[in-house]
Amino acid sequence: MPMLRGFLILVLFFLLGEALRVLFMLPVSGGVLGMILMTLSLMLRGRVSDDLTTASQALISVLVLLIMPGVVGVFFLASQFSGQWLAVAAALLLGTFLSVLTTLLVMKGVLRLSAQGRSND
Repeated sequence: MPMLRGFLILVLFFLLGEALRVLFMLPVSGGVLGMILMTLSLMLRGRVSDDLTTASQALISVLVLLIMPGVVGVFFLASQFSGQWLAVAAALLLGTFLSVLTTLLVMKGVLRLSAQGRSND
């Protein structure tokens, strides 16, 4: 039952994001908006419920399956990229580098704040 409640929370945030996207005609996916809203709500609460943790762990274990449809779609649309492989490769490399760099900087900031919090206690 906890996993079902966790999935319900995830679906509700997804639907809320979709509703906001349609209502305000935003050029952002409803899933992304839902994740932003969930992140903000979790930050306000200060903790993650056990139900949401259980459902999230189940999804993380099958993350590759969630990414596969996009990979397969690119495979079948490869002919449309025929003259643009350099741009696609550059975008992939630059995007990967920027995401790793951003993750590094955020992690360093979190560790610094965590260390400061411990020293103030």
